[in-house]
Amino acid sequence: MENRNGALWVFGYGSLIWDPGFAYEEKTLAVLRGYRRAFCMTSIHYRGTAEDPGLVLALDEDGQGACEGVIYRVADEVADAVLEYLRERELISYAYDEAWLDVEAGDGRVLRAVTYVMNRDHDQYAGALDLASQAAIIARTAGTRGPNADYLMNTVASLEALGIHDAELHELAGMVRGSAGG
Repeated sequence: MENRNGALWVFGYGSLIWDPGFAYEEKTLAVLRGYRRAFCMTSIHYRGTAEDPGLVLALDEDGQGACEGVIYRVADEVADAVLEYLRERELISYAYDEAWLDVEAGDGRVLRAVTYVMNRDHDQYAGALDLASQAAIIARTAGTRGPNADYLMNTVASLEALGIHDAELHELAGMVRGSAGG
């Protein structure tokens, strides 16, 4: 399963940007090609419940896509513990697949990184939802880690702080704010 050659690198595109939950030695902007960031996974634990699922971001395969995010380098002495932590956090329902992919760092390096991509065959895949449907779900749901809207707003704010403008997430955030105020 693991395909690490040298240092452990972790690619973050959603909550790992604003809440990595692990110590790292280096963080830099990066791009993963062949995938797009999307609210395509229902959340029955962290941002919703089994009775009222929320939505969380996942990397959805897209041959023409590119996802901007960050890549973290983890110290060798804690790499195994970080992988264990990430697996416990990200593979809670196995809707994600752990993947070791080449990611382009902002300085031109191509680095093999672990990341978590959507398993389209899993029953939590929600790739067909339009933005209005996503906004309605995100505006009303909450789970063990809090309101689904907080997850969206934290992600948008963190991306913007890094100079990454994700037009779809920005539009979605506006729709969720509008539904909360109206």
